[in-house]
Amino acid sequence: MDVVLLRWPEEGERLEALRSSRIPRLLLVGPDEPPPHLPHALEDWIRLPAADRDVRARVAALEDRSERTSAVPEIDDAGLLRFRGRWVALSPVEQSLAGMMVGDYGKVVGRDSLAGAAWPTGIPTRNALDVHVLRLRRRIAPLDLEIRTVRARGYLLQEASEPVPASSNS
Repeated sequence: MDVVLLRWPEEGERLEALRSSRIPRLLLVGPDEPPPHLPHALEDWIRLPAADRDVRARVAALEDRSERTSAVPEIDDAGLLRFRGRWVALSPVEQSLAGMMVGDYGKVVGRDSLAGAAWPTGIPTRNALDVHVLRLRRRIAPLDLEIRTVRARGYLLQEASEPVPASSNS
């Protein structure tokens, strides 16, 4: 992904417009300007004048960070959950549950929404939903994805904070 270079603070308005996108940005800070506040992982800055190799190193780091943070899982029509070049097959109930969480990736999905998606003709017992979420957790672990329980709110699908060792992917 291309990194946009912006002069700071001269292009502050353009920066604000880009912050709503997933485009990485490198701020070129003037020699007498204070360093900017960076609220996003896809932003970095360097003070001018800067050596060309230093600018290229910052751009490469932003490109790498962008690739790592922009991956979003996908579910295809065959029920395969794909993430970062790997996949797992899902049962129909797992596909329904994962579909809701993938649609709101990184956000909390309520228990009622999940139950309604997986069992459209009737609400399952609390235990049935918990068992299926547990199975889904185990199924997606080799993809370095995890489902976190958010107390009294629901579940959140995110990239695992600790990757699963290759030997346990079997």
